[in-house]
Amino acid sequence: MTFVTEEGLLLPVPDGDGAPFWEYAARGELRVQACTGCGRLRFPPRPCCPHCQSFDSEWRLMSGRGRIWSYVFPHPPLLPAYAARAPYNVVLVELADAPEIRLAGNLVAAPDAPLDSVDPARLRIGAKVQVAFAELGGIHLPRWLLERT
Repeated sequence: MTFVTEEGLLLPVPDGDGAPFWEYAARGELRVQACTGCGRLRFPPRPCCPHCQSFDSEWRLMSGRGRIWSYVFPHPPLLPAYAARAPYNVVLVELADAPEIRLAGNLVAAPDAPLDSVDPARLRIGAKVQVAFAELGGIHLPRWLLERT
């Protein structure tokens, strides 16, 4: 498997600890690793709980709702494939049902829309979002859509 799309966009490199995250994403599910010893959620996934040192874990289903905690418009984009899409956003989303978990991604107009599909003026800290998954290079990436209010 390659970790760069034909267009030159970078893809995540799943490892053994994070593989279940990507398997659930392929099913359209946002799941977060949880320690079965103390019940605390953790992200990114790792073999040992940083709180109680247990090696036992499970993957808990999240609602997929959250809010924009932070965002940035990369200037200048470092790779040519991204420069062609500028200005695009990168958001950090705080999960509604797990505020201690924040996931990076892009705010887009639709799951398969380009990275620059949302007007930069529409981004606001605290804006409510919902996860959507887009297949890119064989990996289902979580992307974020503004919730309709």
